Amino acid sequence: MKVMVLGSGVVGLTSAWYLAQAGHQVTVIDRQAQSGEETSFANAGQISYGYSSPWAAPGIPLKAIKWLAQKHSPLIFKPGTSPELYRWTMQMLKNCSEQRYQINKNRMLRVSNYSRQCLLDLRKKHQIAYEGRQQGTLQVFRHQSQVDAVEKDMRLLADSNTRFRLLNVDECLEKEPALTLVKNKIVAGLHLPDDETGDCYQFCQQLTKLAQAAGVEFKFNVQVNKLLIDNEKITAVDTSIGTLSADSYVVALGCYSAQLLKPLGINLPVYPVKGYSLTIPMSNAEFSPVSTVMDESYKVALTRFDHRIRVAGTAELSGFNLALSAKRKATIAMVAQDLFPQAGDIAKAEFWTGLRPMTPDGTPIIGKTRVSNLYTNTGHGTLGWTMACGSGKLLADIVSGHESEIDSSGLSSFRYS
Repeated sequence: MKVMVLGSGVVGLTSAWYLAQAGHQVTVIDRQAQSGEETSFANAGQISYGYSSPWAAPGIPLKAIKWLAQKHSPLIFKPGTSPELYRWTMQMLKNCSEQRYQINKNRMLRVSNYSRQCLLDLRKKHQIAYEGRQQGTLQVFRHQSQVDAVEKDMRLLADSNTRFRLLNVDECLEKEPALTLVKNKIVAGLHLPDDETGDCYQFCQQLTKLAQAAGVEFKFNVQVNKLLIDNEKITAVDTSIGTLSADSYVVALGCYSAQLLKPLGINLPVYPVKGYSLTIPMSNAEFSPVSTVMDESYKVALTRFDHRIRVAGTAELSGFNLALSAKRKATIAMVAQDLFPQAGDIAKAEFWTGLRPMTPDGTPIIGKTRVSNLYTNTGHGTLGWTMACGSGKLLADIVSGHESEIDSSGLSSFRYS
C-alpha cells in the first residue's frame, strides 16, 4: 500500500519508519529542507516516560492564577481574540478533575512505556547515535508541598509498572552530584531511572538516513496546501509542487494538523503551546547535570548532552507566534544559573523557540478518523520525543490493519466526537 506521511518531525518520521517496516511504500512531505527542523529541533532533550503527565490536573486552575502573577512564571497567557484558545482552555479546565486526570495520565503512560520498548528495540537493531544517555530523570522539589502533591502521581506510576523512587536531599546529590553547590535549595526529588536523554534533532537526521535506506521517499521544501476529498476518501494532497496521491494518508503536522483537517469537518483541539530553550556550551562537566534535572517549581528541564546543556521550559499560550522573548530567556537562564551556576557559559547560549501541539487532555491523537483512508499522529505536546517511537509503531499497526501491541482505545480523534 502507498502511504503518504505529512510532516517529518520526530513523530512523522517514526510513523514513516514503522510504516516502511510493515511493508508499505512510504512518501514523506515536509515544508522544511530536512527532517526535525521545527518543534523537534531544540526541545528539552528529555525522553521522560515516567514524567508523562497531563497539564490538566486537580489544582491547576488555582496554580495557574498564582503562576501568572510571578516574575518567572512557567505559564504565559496571551488570549487576544482567539476563539480557538478560549475553546481549548475550557476543554482543558474540564479535564482538571481527579477522575479525568487519572484516565488521561494512564493513557499517556500506556503510550510512553510502549515507546520506551520501541526505542530500545530500534537501538539494538541499528547503529543510531544522538548523544543519548540512559540515566534517568531527577524531578527536584524546592518545597515540601510539592513532595506531598506527588503522592498521587506515584500511585499512578506504580499502577503502570513505571519504576520510581522518592529521594531525600543526600540521595538526590548521589544522582546529581553538581547539585551539592545548591543543596539548601531543594528538599527532595523523584527519580525515574528508566527515563533517557538525547538530541532529538540528531535522532531525526539518523532515522531519516535509515528510512531512506529502507525505501522511504522524502520530498522536502514542499508546502502542503489542502487535502482533496471525494466520497469520504482522500484522493490527493494539493501541494506547492502539484497534487500528490497515495492509498492512505497520515497527518503528523504537529500543531498545524488542526488547520489542515478543519475544512474536512474534523475538529482536533490541538493548540500551539510555545516553549523556549537555551543550548549552553558546557565549560565544567563536574558541575553539570549528569542526565536530566526537572525543576518542579519553574517547570524547566536541564539536560546533559556530550558537550552542551539544553535548558527548556515555559508554556506560552499566544497562538502561532514564533517571536523570541527576552523575558522568557531570562526565566530559563535564571533556573540554569540557580541550579548549576558553574556548568556553562550562558553568554554563549543559543536561544530557540518552538510550538508544541497540545491537546486539552494531554493525550496524543493517534489512529483513524471518520475519513476512511485518513489517519492522525499528532497532539503530543511536550512529549513528542518521549512518545515518538511508540506512537509511530502503534500508528503503523492501525494503518496496516494489524493487531496493535498495546490498547489503542481512547487515543483517536473519536474521543472528541
